[in-house]
Amino acid sequence: MAKLKNIIKQLSDVDYEAIYTSLIESNAEKSAYLLKAMRERSLSDNKIMQELEVNTNAYYTLRSRLNQKIEEYLLQQMESPRTDILKKVANINEIIFTKKRAIAIATLKKLEKELLDYDLSNELTIVYKSLKKLHVNSEEHFSYSQLYNKHVAYMLAVDKAEDLLADYFKKYGNYSLTGGDIEKMELNLLLQEMTNTSNLYESHRLYVYHSCMNIFHRLFVEPDDGGMDEEGEPIEDVLSQVQKIFNSYHLDSIYYHLNLVFEFLKLEYYNHYKVYRKAEKYFEEVNEATDVLLSNYSLYTYPAQFLVTKIQRHIRMETEGEMYEENENLFMDFEMDKQDIPKYVTYVTYRAISCYYAEKYDEAARWINNLLNDISLKKYPYAQLEIKTLLALQYCLMNDFDLFNQLINSIQRQIRLLGKDNCEHVQLFTKILKISISDIKKNKYPKIKALVDKFNRTERNIFAPTTLIKMDEVFMSKLST
Repeated sequence: MAKLKNIIKQLSDVDYEAIYTSLIESNAEKSAYLLKAMRERSLSDNKIMQELEVNTNAYYTLRSRLNQKIEEYLLQQMESPRTDILKKVANINEIIFTKKRAIAIATLKKLEKELLDYDLSNELTIVYKSLKKLHVNSEEHFSYSQLYNKHVAYMLAVDKAEDLLADYFKKYGNYSLTGGDIEKMELNLLLQEMTNTSNLYESHRLYVYHSCMNIFHRLFVEPDDGGMDEEGEPIEDVLSQVQKIFNSYHLDSIYYHLNLVFEFLKLEYYNHYKVYRKAEKYFEEVNEATDVLLSNYSLYTYPAQFLVTKIQRHIRMETEGEMYEENENLFMDFEMDKQDIPKYVTYVTYRAISCYYAEKYDEAARWINNLLNDISLKKYPYAQLEIKTLLALQYCLMNDFDLFNQLINSIQRQIRLLGKDNCEHVQLFTKILKISISDIKKNKYPKIKALVDKFNRTERNIFAPTTLIKMDEVFMSKLST
């Protein structure tokens, strides 16, 4: 909320009036009131809610929509200069055929400078191709030929970097469910290829793309000590350098959107090193954009990781019961892509765990059953085992003995196939559930506690939602009764 207030207060008078007028004209009076209250009055959130006569959920939705309206307006203001430049590029042939040579060259050289400022490599190749033709009888023909060739190669390098990013995070999704050595090796090779591509040019765009992959890799694939890579550049310095690039190219629409990716990476960086006070600075902004992050940013990062981080944060802050109610607003218009299996699995797991902490066990079971019916998890046997175990917990708490016994038999067969040593924590979890649901009432609590202590000492697979179940006194007491 503090971030939204700061943005509103930093708006120019012209921008503020334009946004306020737009809200009034679109009959969004409450959003207009909220904008004005944050800009001109020093009211607490509770006071604003009272004056608007809305509850906490409605207020959360209102401020989220206002934030979106402001972003849309600022984006429109940002994109208009780029649009003008692209229109000029589209009219290059008209200039060449209708203007005198000197005027055409002067126009193209001015356009070259503007395109360099925006780092629009694709359009620069068109300009250099035209300048090369106009200088066919001049000594400068060679120079423009070289520039043309250079920018064609650079354009291909940028395209390759974007493809590498998309491929990396697709493969990371598979790795997140398997923790396999082959997938890990592929991720290391992709990072090396991205590093080689980035090193070909002194390019801020390639540096930003490389940083998207490099920081994530160092946090979740090959964690390093103190955030240092082989070249000795701390993650915090990389984040700072990227922010400087964003500030320098504030009219670049890709950077405008990638800012959310780096807010997410800052959150994950501080969370990784347990600097929770700094992590909180970025949590709210990323949290408010959860649906957008999940829907639109999979080519530049692995957004599903945020859902795991969010559960861990709520458990740490002992507010896990708040997730369920918050989800209604966060995912109001969200549609999950079921073809992106790793992200879909993580999303459904998050929703089911949110239901579990709200003690809505039947709803949690529905989420998991729908997942198991919608997609095949044969490629991800360990993830399938974890999800089934999570479902068994819901049946246990619902006292549905028939479904529990059917499922626990299936889980035990799968454990034997995968090997007990490879899924020890799941085996311990199922033992806890079997003790809980058994008819024997004597010494349930100490038996469960002994297994919980052992569970907490075992190693886990990379995707382990069973570890997101808080095994505290409440959990053990509930399963002991």
